[in-house]
Amino acid sequence: MQAAPTYIKNLFRPNGQKPAGRKVWSIDLETVWLPFFTATNTFGLSLIPHEALGAPLRLGYEQDGTVKFNAKSGKPVIKVVKDVADSIRLVRENFVAGLQQFSTQVQSKQGEEYKEQVRLNVEAGTPIQAKDKQALDSAIAELMAQAMAERQAITEPEPATEPESATEPESVLEPATV
Repeated sequence: MQAAPTYIKNLFRPNGQKPAGRKVWSIDLETVWLPFFTATNTFGLSLIPHEALGAPLRLGYEQDGTVKFNAKSGKPVIKVVKDVADSIRLVRENFVAGLQQFSTQVQSKQGEEYKEQVRLNVEAGTPIQAKDKQALDSAIAELMAQAMAERQAITEPEPATEPESATEPESVLEPATV
């Protein structure tokens, strides 16, 4: 078995840091993306403008130039500046390509071991999927029965009640005497 590259090993090591700021691609903007892009600018790997890194969050504007507000919350719309957003998108696409490339390399260099892992994964996952399918089927059947019962209760006519006495008071029923 070959040793995995260090950058892949590091993906599985906890680092204890949990960022809490604005996230872009589920990664904290202030503590991860901005320092990363500042470092890539320092190395000459990127040319993100200083104003983009200095003010990465910008107020959103409507086409007529007025401030844009979220229709549901009423809060002003805040956007990540295009230069930073585009760089994040590029990193994300390259990250995905790197993961795919690593997977392909392992499949080609260690094909039998990889196939065995796939077999073990499928074997371990099958009972879980079967249990989930059974639980989902039961839940759907229960919801359908409940919906049918509710529908039937709505469409069923009211149960007939005994009519009140159809007789009028005697004075009305008796013929008038002259």
